[in-house]
Amino acid sequence: MPRRPMTVTDSVDVSASPEAIWTQVADPANMPRWSPENTGAPDGAGRILATGDVFTGRNKRGPARWITRCTVTASEPGQVFSFDVQAIGVRAPWLRGKIANWTYTFEPVGSGTRVTETWTDHRSWWPDWFAAGFDKVATGSRFYKFQVGNIGRTLKNLKADFEA
Repeated sequence: MPRRPMTVTDSVDVSASPEAIWTQVADPANMPRWSPENTGAPDGAGRILATGDVFTGRNKRGPARWITRCTVTASEPGQVFSFDVQAIGVRAPWLRGKIANWTYTFEPVGSGTRVTETWTDHRSWWPDWFAAGFDKVATGSRFYKFQVGNIGRTLKNLKADFEA
């Protein structure tokens, strides 16, 4: 069992209804509006995805570019949108495996919504020493530490977008 943290989560309160926010988040083509890494989801564009739907995510970090294949694991209007990253690659998502899960929950608070974003590392079968080396090359730090910043920026951008 890994000793490294496998889950990172953060929340923000947004002045919009859970349904309005969920409708945008459940269409992964909208994610580039908020995410510092995601650049699009061309095969999911313009439609709200349901549990079981599969989509391709395009991402960047500095000069690195990669593509992921994702499966929606939960999609309940105004409540939750969640997906597993199940394959990754440079030109196509060819390397298959349990990589990560991203979950967004939407909870009514006052006149708005508490949006919680959670990243769970599914690389539990990687030894800690191997994950530490890979993470350092891929992010400059450990993935869980890196994701703290990513989630914070995503939530800040999402809040600004909905409250503009």
